[in-house]
Amino acid sequence: MHGNAVSHHTNASLLSVVEVEAPILVTSDEIDDRLATVLKRLRLPRGLLQRVAGVEARRNWERPGQFQEAAAEAGRQALAKAGIKPEQVGLMVNTSVTRETLEPSVAVRIHHEMGLPSSTTNFDITNACLAFVNGMDLAATLVDAGQLDYAVVVAGEDSVKVQEATIANLHSDTVTRDNFMEQFASLTLGSGAAAAVIGRTDQHPEGHRILRGITRSGTEHHALCVGDHKGMFTDSAGLLENGLELVMDAWRDVPDDWQWGSMDRYVTHQVSQLHTNAIVESAKLDRERFPLTFPMLGNVGPASLPITLAREADSLSAGDRVLCLGVGSGLNTAMLEILW
Repeated sequence: MHGNAVSHHTNASLLSVVEVEAPILVTSDEIDDRLATVLKRLRLPRGLLQRVAGVEARRNWERPGQFQEAAAEAGRQALAKAGIKPEQVGLMVNTSVTRETLEPSVAVRIHHEMGLPSSTTNFDITNACLAFVNGMDLAATLVDAGQLDYAVVVAGEDSVKVQEATIANLHSDTVTRDNFMEQFASLTLGSGAAAAVIGRTDQHPEGHRILRGITRSGTEHHALCVGDHKGMFTDSAGLLENGLELVMDAWRDVPDDWQWGSMDRYVTHQVSQLHTNAIVESAKLDRERFPLTFPMLGNVGPASLPITLAREADSLSAGDRVLCLGVGSGLNTAMLEILW
């Protein structure tokens, strides 16, 4: 082990996790229709999103800015499900990649719409697709330290601007096959929102204990995936190869007695079938223990993992062990174990 790469938690539990689904379904066939002339000119087949990435569809919001309303709604629902009142919350962390402005933070509007008191600290954590796991880890640390009793971690993502920019970019007469594949990952993105509440284990024996985690960074690969509202440009092969290497470096550094090879569920950031297969095969894990949401939701950024966990929650039993695992552009990886 090196530095502070490993975290241990003694008195922090996940009390609830909920999803707010974006209402508009956008199929990959519809995106192929919009790119029909591009595919024909480049002599590319239809159905690449389904065959290569495994993404059949994704969802979008009805209007700009709705992702913030959805994140606040997810936060309110998570508090209600946990039986916690807004005035009890000491921290609210927004972990969205999506933002409409550089200033103020996205967190401030979510804080306001959730009806949280002025005593609730609020800020954004941005770390690409890992931010929700980072947010849970930070919240658990502060709960362990006695700095607060309850924290809410939220994420709301809106992929519409990137989708539209990518489709417009690809219609340029100068676009080549290489340019197309460089922006291919942008077409897998989807929209959605999620939230989780974390509190003290000694006050909530019904909660799900957050046990421990590990992180690793490979920031020499920071240029492999770069995006803004004008598009996202990805070296997909480099991202997969180096991201997998980073995951396995962290995986091999975990003590044997953690027994992460025998988790009951592996809840990952939902990227694509290729990325899921690579982790399953490299770590020699049971594919049946990897629930998938990307086929119908796409890659919902940091909201992907909690959305998947929320959908899986009813199938989990007391005593089940869950590993939350993701890789984020940059590159970074983070893993967090939860005892259900």
